[in-house]
Amino acid sequence: MEEPRKLKGHKGSTTCCIASLNRPGLIATAAEDGCVCWFDLRCKDRIFTMDVGNGNPVSSICFMPGNEDVFYVSLGSEVKCFDVNMVTAPKLLHSYNYNKDEINQIACSSKSSFLAAADDSGDVKIIDIRQNRMYKTLRDGHTSICSSVQFIPWRPWEVITGGLDSKLVLWDFSKGRQRKIWDFGTLDTGNKGNTGQCLNPAFVHALTVPDVAVVDKFVKICAVARGDGVVSVMNVESELDTVKSKSSTKPKKGSKPAPKVGSSSADPESGNQNGGDLHLDHSMGGHSAAVSCVTFSTFGDKGKFIISGGNDKQVKVWDWCKFFMAGETSSGNDFLHSSLSLSRKVNWLCTTPTDSENLVVCDTSKVVKVYNIR
Repeated sequence: MEEPRKLKGHKGSTTCCIASLNRPGLIATAAEDGCVCWFDLRCKDRIFTMDVGNGNPVSSICFMPGNEDVFYVSLGSEVKCFDVNMVTAPKLLHSYNYNKDEINQIACSSKSSFLAAADDSGDVKIIDIRQNRMYKTLRDGHTSICSSVQFIPWRPWEVITGGLDSKLVLWDFSKGRQRKIWDFGTLDTGNKGNTGQCLNPAFVHALTVPDVAVVDKFVKICAVARGDGVVSVMNVESELDTVKSKSSTKPKKGSKPAPKVGSSSADPESGNQNGGDLHLDHSMGGHSAAVSCVTFSTFGDKGKFIISGGNDKQVKVWDWCKFFMAGETSSGNDFLHSSLSLSRKVNWLCTTPTDSENLVVCDTSKVVKVYNIR
């Protein structure tokens, strides 16, 4: 493996990173030092550093879709919004203090109307960022820390959340109601007994959904980074359609109940490539420890790969499309496109829409690494 490019500027362990889609090569990284560093990969040194936390760790960062001059950052129980126009100095626009506990992740809706903040209490705050007011609190979906949240780009009034109760919850945030719950603690994903598989609880550490620009090209899915070392690719729309059909069909007297939706993984060798879920585990060349982060590729054929990083100091590049493409049969090992062995545990990663220097990794060190994925 070739040596990665190293980006220096932080004084604490790096926690998260994002890459611009409109300005290829521009990335922002955050760390426990309370700073956000901006880099242009076309240049040698960082552009500038923002001290947004006064020494408090930054837990999450995100752009406003459609206007990347606006940038959000979470630290403690607060969300801050900045104008980071590269011509002028960064300017604090707004500060939101609606969460009562430590925020783990923030996300902005594709239409730039709402921002979601998931926190340690298990709640998710939905903030109306056009009116700059609290919109809704999503509660009682998680019995433990809510670690992650994403808006569903093809469902404008829905978000999906993951927690350390091993649950994935789909919400209608306009009503504050749960639409669907997946419990990985009870879900039989076919991984029990796999040699080398991590035996930790199946906590949801991170999740990701395809970008709105590419969602129509692929199956509408959600990728989940789990504490037991598995990356689950959940066919969200297929399962919702099944729930609808079950609710509209009255069971006949004496008939056997249908199996629970998502109660088992689809078999890659069964030929059923259009439905079901895919669970990428150690037997397929996957992680041997908890998966800490997961993202879709933005380079090349956007969305083609799912990229995961873990506590096993590994980065895995998965060609998940093979499972869902009609007519293509693949064995379990065919899904792993490539693997990177690192020197430290992975905290976060993101990709850039460029042919080279397209994988940015934040690990437990102060230095951000940039790799080439082909």
